[in-house]
Amino acid sequence: MFRFENPEYLYLLVIIPTLAFVSLIIGKRRKKAIAKFGNPDLLEPLMPSASAIRPIIKFYLMLMALTALIFTIAGPQFGTKLETVKRKGIEIMIALDVSNSMNAQDIEPSRLERAKRAIYQLVDKLHNDKVGLIVFAGQAYTQLPITTDYPSAKMFISSINTGIISTQGTAIGTAINKSMNSFSAQEDINRAIIVITDGENHEDDAIGAAEAAKQKGIKVYTVGMGLPKGAPIPIPGGGKNIFMKDREGNVVISKLNENMLIDIAKAGNGEFIAANNIRKGINDLVDHLSKLEKTEMEAKIYTDFDNQFQYIALIALIILLIDYMLLERQNKYLRKINLFEDKKEETK
Repeated sequence: MFRFENPEYLYLLVIIPTLAFVSLIIGKRRKKAIAKFGNPDLLEPLMPSASAIRPIIKFYLMLMALTALIFTIAGPQFGTKLETVKRKGIEIMIALDVSNSMNAQDIEPSRLERAKRAIYQLVDKLHNDKVGLIVFAGQAYTQLPITTDYPSAKMFISSINTGIISTQGTAIGTAINKSMNSFSAQEDINRAIIVITDGENHEDDAIGAAEAAKQKGIKVYTVGMGLPKGAPIPIPGGGKNIFMKDREGNVVISKLNENMLIDIAKAGNGEFIAANNIRKGINDLVDHLSKLEKTEMEAKIYTDFDNQFQYIALIALIILLIDYMLLERQNKYLRKINLFEDKKEETK
């Protein structure tokens, strides 16, 4: 199992493309400045020791070393031992709507992006609980099996977009049924399903699915993404202010179906939570989940993580040594060596 001990330092990687862009701008300005003095080809004999390529090589060596140093301070580690531990918690399956209507921007930056942020915050507040992820539109698929690996959960969440399921629609009932079948086989454990959706184009018997979950002792919570007044649905890749239209050419307005989500939550013995205020909505949801009795569960985790930063640090040191030994100017002795001199004489 690989992980970073201090993953927050990886944000420093944004420095690398920034420096590369700045270097490109400076290089163009330098060329313009030299061109003001005359033809660069005519000026080249006046600067025999100058090298155009060496400063560039040194710069990119420096970027490589800086990248390696950032990875070093982030603390790469490998887990060397897999252990089974017992923890007290609950199992939670999150069913996330990825239909096109989730691109609507009545909640900024969009319903889907706000939903993903809400899931991030929810995962951050979990302790010893298992979590899994279902994505659904016209169909439902397991994106992440039930797990206690919260970093992996966040990684899967970050990759979600409305293009991952081609069949459009909002099959909430299918998503609930899929979630029920995705829990672990352990018995006598409290479970919850959290459906995050705008409720648009609801297609199947979601209330019946919620009632079936209730009969199995599973609570169903619904989180409404969007506003009752609604918003147009942007066409992916269609540019700004390009929205979906109906057959008559009218712009489609997607509205939050709050009443339906309330009915589903009641049928599933859960609660409806409006997520137009993420912080309050997630806090309310966590409060509801915390009232569920924790049950002892088994989970496999990696322990005894070994630090691997020394290898990346060594690579950074080697790159820095090469950068130090490589001069920006041409060496006057090495410049006299012409590997192709004999071949030129033969051709003459």
